[in-house]
Amino acid sequence: MTPASLVPCKPLPTEPSLESIPACIDRPPYAKTGQPPTWPLEIPSLSEEQVERLREASHVARDALALGKSMVRVGVTTAEIDAELHRFIVSQNGYPSCLNYMGFPKAVCTSVNNVIAHGIPDSRQLVDGDFINIDVTVYKHGFHGDTSATFGVGHVDDKGARLMQATQEALDLAIQACGPGVPFSTIGQTIGAFAQSLGYSVSEELTGHGIGQDFHQNPLIYHHINDEPGVMLPGMAFTIEPILCQGVARGIQWPDGWTITTEDGGRSAQYEHTLVVTDTGVDVLTEI
Repeated sequence: MTPASLVPCKPLPTEPSLESIPACIDRPPYAKTGQPPTWPLEIPSLSEEQVERLREASHVARDALALGKSMVRVGVTTAEIDAELHRFIVSQNGYPSCLNYMGFPKAVCTSVNNVIAHGIPDSRQLVDGDFINIDVTVYKHGFHGDTSATFGVGHVDDKGARLMQATQEALDLAIQACGPGVPFSTIGQTIGAFAQSLGYSVSEELTGHGIGQDFHQNPLIYHHINDEPGVMLPGMAFTIEPILCQGVARGIQWPDGWTITTEDGGRSAQYEHTLVVTDTGVDVLTEI
């Protein structure tokens, strides 16, 4: 595959039509131009009212992901999953945050097998033994909620099933380690050590991120072992979304400017939650 840096072919931003997103639904600032605002340097601390708005957006994202899970079966295309989730999000008075974000052409990301992240839904049918990550973000009442999970298609082999289970467990362990006063680097230390103990690699090129009124903002959440500065404080909201790989975690970006696959063709899995730090721990807003 040729890296997109050599053949830049990202879709040009296109404002969603009123047919796909009714005028009554609030749109994020980038919906028309495709250009998100500049990240603020500071990490916002959300008020109780803002947390509730973030919670509502996160719940729509959670429910959309559950719908996506119910559609995963042999013969279904990722474009069909995208279309149904698009319709659902709009029915809940939400906007699919991925749509036209820096020109992304679909409502959700669908990443199959060795696609690490940002797969564009298309006409490929899922086949027995695949596994697929569905990444859903919803904008509602001025806030974004973000979640993803990896699902098996039909009969997944034991190695694939263990990879998915380990990635889910890595996310769970990282969430358990979070709380007020905890360094952000604890997340990477927890995930990195756990992955290494099982012989998996962790993507260092893709991170979690702050979330709220902006789709992406500070802090960056590194999932590999690191010593980055910063401490969690009540009111801070961010995602944790580790990607574990069976082989090398380095990625190659396709000419479409979005799809990232593993360098060696090994499979990857990813799970993600949006959470907010409280006075006593964290509140996982996208948890079922």
